[in-house]
Formats: sequence, structure tokens, C-alpha cells
Amino acid sequence: MPKDVQAVHHPDKRHVEMPYAPALLVRRGNLLFLSGLTAAPVYHSHPHREEEFDLPASMREQAVLLMENLKTTLAAAGCTLADVVSATRFLTDVAEQDDLNTVWGSYLGAHRPTTTTVEVSRLATHANCKIEISVIAVADSRPGVAGGKAARRKPARRKPARRK
Repeated sequence: MPKDVQAVHHPDKRHVEMPYAPALLVRRGNLLFLSGLTAAPVYHSHPHREEEFDLPASMREQAVLLMENLKTTLAAAGCTLADVVSATRFLTDVAEQDDLNTVWGSYLGAHRPTTTTVEVSRLATHANCKIEISVIAVADSRPGVAGGKAARRKPARRKPARRK
């Protein structure tokens, strides 16, 4: 069964362009939850090694690196940016939100997931990180399509009982 996601708008919706949807209704599909992603490499050392966090200083440059990390992580689960239904965005300086939205929009096009944007004093990943985004995506629920295979496990085979 294919996924079914529909935007929900208020009856008195004004015709303004927003970088998000007020609500999305998911009727069918498999949910994919992504951990927070930053501009840093997704797979980095623990404890952290400073050279892995030599990040660009600008929000735009970090947002591009983050969106590439997001695309790669979604692809690993058989999804694309068009499958994202919700994003929580943590910024160290909310004044840079417009720069983030410019990059966000260039990657998402007309697709509008729900978003929440929060300013934080620092991100736990590293002091050089300016942005972290956690997302939820919806994949098809058909077997073999965007995560459908992973969601359906084959039942374990039982060995026949020995007769005495």
C-alpha cells in the first residue's frame, strides 16, 4: 500500500508563501525517525576529534553540508527529501534563520514539511556547529519500496520436532 500524506490548512488560509506546512496528515506509510544531523560528518569519532569539526563559519555553508548529510541519511533508508514530514531545527543564532530557509527551500523546492525552529545557546555535537536538524519521514509501506522491505521481517523458520 503506497504512503498517503496530505497537507492540512485552516479554512481561512491566507495566500502567503511559508517555508513549512501547518500540519501534515499521514494516513499510510512507514515512519522513519532521524537523529539530529549537523554540518559535521554523520560518522565522527567519540570522543570527538577536533579535525572532524573544522566547519565553515557561515550558516549558508553549514546548511548546505547538513542538507547533503540529510539526503544521504534518507537515501540509506530508501527515502528522499520529499518524504520528510516534520523537522525540528535548532539554531545557535535565530537571526540566521533566513539563511537557513534559503538553503532549505533550494533543497526542498515546493515540498513543505512541518517545522519547529528553536534557538539554543550551543549544540551538543560541537561548538562549531551552528545548526542541527532532526526529521521524521514517511516511506512507502509496500514491500521493497522505500523501507517497506526493512519493516517486514520474515518469520523465523522452526525446525520440525523430532519423533521418538
